[in-house]
Amino acid sequence: MNEMPMFNDPVNPPHLMSHYVDIESIPWEATNLPGSERKVLFHDPRTGMMTCLFRMAPGGVIPLHEHPELEQTYVLEGRLVDGEGEVTAGNFVWRPGGSRHIARCPDGAVFIAFFMKFSQRL
Repeated sequence: MNEMPMFNDPVNPPHLMSHYVDIESIPWEATNLPGSERKVLFHDPRTGMMTCLFRMAPGGVIPLHEHPELEQTYVLEGRLVDGEGEVTAGNFVWRPGGSRHIARCPDGAVFIAFFMKFSQRL
């Protein structure tokens, strides 16, 4: 007989329970940039921490902006290009707080970005 193993996971109180996100059920929302949409997966208004799934149309540009704190991006499809280099599908880039750049998506892109605090446009 093939039975599932028993797990003795601890039971967390409600404020410490995991939050499972059904990404397919979240609608894409337009951003203030042409050809850019996002799904907010996590946002803590107290700290400004945010995780978003972005979808950019071919030729999309994220104008000059500054990352006030650490920003991390994992590219799922397409590529992001800036003056320092390029990150392609399946690859990752992180930028320290205080860094500035213009991000371009020549072929379009889908990426997940993790912000300690959301970027500020300059």
